[in-house]
This record gives sequence, structure tokens and C-alpha cells, in this order.
Amino acid sequence: MRTVGVDLSAEPAGTAVATVEWAGGAAVVTGLVERAADDAVIEAVVGAEKSGIDCPFGWPLPFVEFVSGHRDGHVSGHPTLTGRDWRRELANRATDEVVRRETGLIPLSVAADRIGHAAFRCAWLLAQLSRRGLDVHRAGSGAVVEVYPAASLKVWGLPHRGYKGAVHRAARDELVDRLRRAAPWLDLGPYDAVCRGSDHALDAVVAALSARAAAKRLVSAPRGDQVEKARVEGWIAVPTHTLEHLR
Repeated sequence: MRTVGVDLSAEPAGTAVATVEWAGGAAVVTGLVERAADDAVIEAVVGAEKSGIDCPFGWPLPFVEFVSGHRDGHVSGHPTLTGRDWRRELANRATDEVVRRETGLIPLSVAADRIGHAAFRCAWLLAQLSRRGLDVHRAGSGAVVEVYPAASLKVWGLPHRGYKGAVHRAARDELVDRLRRAAPWLDLGPYDAVCRGSDHALDAVVAALSARAAAKRLVSAPRGDQVEKARVEGWIAVPTHTLEHLR
């Protein structure tokens, strides 16, 4: 089995794509592309059974309705919410609230934060993948799934904060060391140094591991009224089992 992880940014400069091959109870990182352009992302995802993309797949339904109402000149408020509570509903997806409640982490708002720029690119990429015949259901049931490396790392008992950027190289070294101890069956190969040098590369590998968890249905899934929302807004697949279960 091949999984791909994409740490997606609005521009290629902050985008990394990792490819992991799974066989015989082991996993090997066979490719890791930094500064990945659209073509590199698309080709990698097309060649994988499951791909995890670290970027929101959609926008909150209330936000979409709000913007549509504003376009048509008849913005209306919430029937019961006001002030900060109303704005929070506009800014956060159902999956964001679930992740906040279950992990204590707060995903960036695709409607009110700079991650929206990456989401524009993600929406375009998903459209191109759909045209190539891939199932890009935003709830993650198809070839791609939305992932959140910080949440995956936290569930797996690994450091999930303070490892990004050049100034945190020592923390990134520690994270890579702990990942290799927790998953001795994972071979980073020649990309060990790349992961230590770039948080984008490391997050791409974590995204590929998260994609494996999704492929094995070892992640959270929408339920009840969350299902219809996830179809439009996207759904963050948070692992529900340990790293060892990925084998």
C-alpha cells in the first residue's frame, strides 16, 4: 500500500509531499518533495491508495450562507446566537469544534485566518483530482482525507508543539528521535535529515502516517448530523489508535 502526505501551503515554498510504502509490517519513506508545485502534489496523490492533506477541505456552512446573503444584500443574524458566539459559528466548522473538544487543540479558522489562502489552493487541487477520476469526498471516505498533524502527534503521545521553524531545530530533532523509537518499523531512509531540517517535510510524513490510519479506518468519523456538514465543510481525521496499529 502507498500513502501520501501533503503539508499544504498557499505557495510551493511552504509545501512538502511525502510518499510512504507499506509492506510486510514495515513502512518506508520512498519520496519527499519540498517546495512542491501543483503538478507534484497531483501526481503523488494520483499514485497513492490514500492521501492525507493538511489543509481545510471546505468552509463552515453558516459562513457560506452568510457570504451568500451578503452578496445578495440581505445578511441576517442567527436566531439565537449573538456577538462572539455567533462569530464563532461563522468561523469554525463542525469538525473544528469536535477536534477542540476531543483533543484540546484549536484548528485555525479557514474563514477567519490566513490558512484560508492555503484552502483556496486546496479547493483547486481537489477539483483537479476529481477531474482525474479520484473520489475527493470531503469527509475523507475517498482517495483523500483531511488531516491535522498536531492532533495525530498528540494522540500518538509525541511532542506536537514547538518544533516548527529554524529556531526550533533541537525540538524537531527530539520529535524525529521519539517518532523513530515509537515506530521502529518506520524507515525514513535518506529523508531523516530532511525531516530534521524542515517542519514542512516532517509534517508531510506525519500526514502520510495519518492517511494510513484513515485507510485502516482507525480515525474519527462524522456521525449523525455531522455527516451532511462534513460533506460540505470537510472533516479532520484524527487517529483513534496508537502508531503500532498502523502496521
